[in-house]
Amino acid sequence: MSGCVYLVGAGPGDPKLLTLRAKECLEHADIVFYDALANPAVLRWAPETAERIFVGKRSGDHAVPQDDMNVLLVKAAQSGKTVVRLKGGDPFVFGRGGEEAEELRQAGIAFEIVPGVTSPVAATAYAGIPLTHRDYASSVAFVTGHEDPTKPAMSVRWRNLAQSVDTIAILMGVGNLPGIVAELVAGGKSPDTPAAAVQWGTTPKQRAVVATLGTLADEMVRVEIGSPAIIVIGGVAQLRERLAWFDARPLFGRRVVVTRARDQASSLVELLTERGAEVIEFPTIRTEAPESYAELDDAIASLETFDWIVFASANGVEHFWARLVSAGKDARAFGSARVVAIGPATQASLAARGIVADFVPAQSRSEAVLAEFDSVRGLRMLLPRAEEGRDVLRAGWTEAGANVVAPTAYRTVPVTSDADEVRALLEAREIDAVTFTSGSTVEHFSAAIRASGFEPSYWLADVCVATIGPITTTAAQRLGVPVTVEASSANVEAVVEALVAHFAARR
Repeated sequence: MSGCVYLVGAGPGDPKLLTLRAKECLEHADIVFYDALANPAVLRWAPETAERIFVGKRSGDHAVPQDDMNVLLVKAAQSGKTVVRLKGGDPFVFGRGGEEAEELRQAGIAFEIVPGVTSPVAATAYAGIPLTHRDYASSVAFVTGHEDPTKPAMSVRWRNLAQSVDTIAILMGVGNLPGIVAELVAGGKSPDTPAAAVQWGTTPKQRAVVATLGTLADEMVRVEIGSPAIIVIGGVAQLRERLAWFDARPLFGRRVVVTRARDQASSLVELLTERGAEVIEFPTIRTEAPESYAELDDAIASLETFDWIVFASANGVEHFWARLVSAGKDARAFGSARVVAIGPATQASLAARGIVADFVPAQSRSEAVLAEFDSVRGLRMLLPRAEEGRDVLRAGWTEAGANVVAPTAYRTVPVTSDADEVRALLEAREIDAVTFTSGSTVEHFSAAIRASGFEPSYWLADVCVATIGPITTTAAQRLGVPVTVEASSANVEAVVEALVAHFAARR
């Protein structure tokens, strides 16, 4: 029995530059061997059951020597597994993929090469440096600055390259840069030739410096740019000053903690990432089923008897709908009942299931529903809600003479698995902002931080704390969490814009 090995390029760092074919291979993997330069974020595409093994190597530090790596690939495939060998960039561009493919062929193992976006192309593009340009460069060479140390002599003819190509893109050349510069200058390259270095290209940690061939090494030391970096030598390097875009985004370089439940955080994470932030996911809560669905199931069984069905959150919609479907029903079960959606996210969640809300309050608060609603006396109201949810609507409508049924649709429970990492970053003052999208996220974040022995106000003194609205702000203040900015409306887009405005004002 024999499996197959996929030698997959993971791209340069930005997970969105992963190819569709690479994603397909990961989705079917039994085991993934991944390198240091392959962004671990792409591993989320692999099944939960897939084994993930780090085999990263950097110059002078090999977690798994290449010969051992070859043996691991062959043995895993021979056991019948679908194997993904995940490499940073492209497996055939200084990735030693050719060597691994030779070993697999010799062992009779089926394999496939999945190209990736190579780092000298991607990192320079994200830095605003075109490798070719009509006015500056008609040729480009990709060169390694770190050859096999067992070779009897260097095979890169740097002196010849000095005059034969317009743009030189060097990978793995940081350690040997002074010697490379000396060789290029000896070959006739002017020390005044524009040059640049891009570290951690395409990621929120990207940093770049532009200098000349003669001064680049010193400039890199001065601004502390090291490996991994792409070095570009040629007239195109000077275009960065005009074409920089990636690191000009409003939240670039800012490290932002997202405390929302992981299954609810994707939209917020994506918006922050698009604006340049480095996102630290620290889900402080997760939603799960209540101890009993009996009350909710009874309400669903008589859904047609209600005048209004009120949804206070997208979570409420999701859990309610799961029980509706399990009862063999669909949207038709709503009958003539009208629907309230509190907040745009709740409204969108209903719309995705074919339900158009009849009423959406101007403000995403229960108090706004009470204030804007007409008389409810004698009406039958269904309010599926969180177990620990606020009691404003039920109490207010009951007092106004309505028959309110408020079954528990879900409950939130704390998650603290990543607390040590976040506490360490806060202690090192390496967090720029923390976002809260509900009172429960504040509550559980505060509890996790207090485990360090200090109050949240101590760790968050220099951190921008952003809340999604007044209810969350009130919860934060009650728990001693200082609030810096509050979203203008209760949605994640407004949270992000509040952060953008805050850091723009500081800048």
